[in-house]
Amino acid sequence: PAPAPAPAVSAPTPAPAGEGVVTAPMPGKILRILVKEGEQVKTGQGLLILEAMKMENEIPAPKDGVVKKILVKEGDTVDTGQALIELG
Repeated sequence: PAPAPAPAVSAPTPAPAGEGVVTAPMPGKILRILVKEGEQVKTGQGLLILEAMKMENEIPAPKDGVVKKILVKEGDTVDTGQALIELG
């Protein structure tokens, strides 16, 4: 029989990405950043707008928290799994 294929990795997680790191769900370009560092955010609140395939996608906060660090700027091109915002 053929050797078993290596297990597929479902989502790339860059090394620094922890529980409070919001990552890009797809490659695209950062159109707008909707929050500021130090701002209190709620689960589901829009953090930034990512343009991919001519569509504008609002990236929501995965949990309640405070924006610790914004790791991208408007106009940046990002890859799937790239860290965008750190929440505390």
